[in-house]
Amino acid sequence: MKTNYVKRTQKDYPLSLKLSIVQEIERGKLSTTQATKQYGIQCRKTVVNWLRKYGNFDWENQISFHMSKTPEQKLMELEQKVRLLEKQKALLEQQVEKSDKKAILFDMIIDLAEKEYNIPIRKNSKPK
Repeated sequence: MKTNYVKRTQKDYPLSLKLSIVQEIERGKLSTTQATKQYGIQCRKTVVNWLRKYGNFDWENQISFHMSKTPEQKLMELEQKVRLLEKQKALLEQQVEKSDKKAILFDMIIDLAEKEYNIPIRKNSKPK
C-alpha cells in the first residue's frame, strides 16, 4: 500500500505547539531529531527554524568552539559578546522604565481613588 506524501507548511503547526517543542528542546528533554519523530514533523530543519525564531539562544552571535582561535577570532568573539550584553542591557533598561511608569500610574490611580471615594486604600505601616 502506497501512502501519498502531503507537504506541510509552517502554518500547519499551531504556535502553541511550536513554543512547547522549543521549550522542551531548550530544557534538554528532547533533541531536534526526537522532536521531529515524536510530533510527526517532516523535517528537522523546521524545528531548527523554530528554535531560531522562538528560542532563547542568540543565534546571530553563534560561535563554533571546535577549533583553536586566532587573536582576531577571539577579538571578534569578545565584540559579539559585548554586543549581546549591550542588547540585553538595553532590553532590561526598557523593562525598568516600563515598570517605573506603571508604578507611577498605579500610585496616581490609588491617589485618585482615595480622593474620589474618600477611603484609605494604602496601608500606613508605622515603624516599630
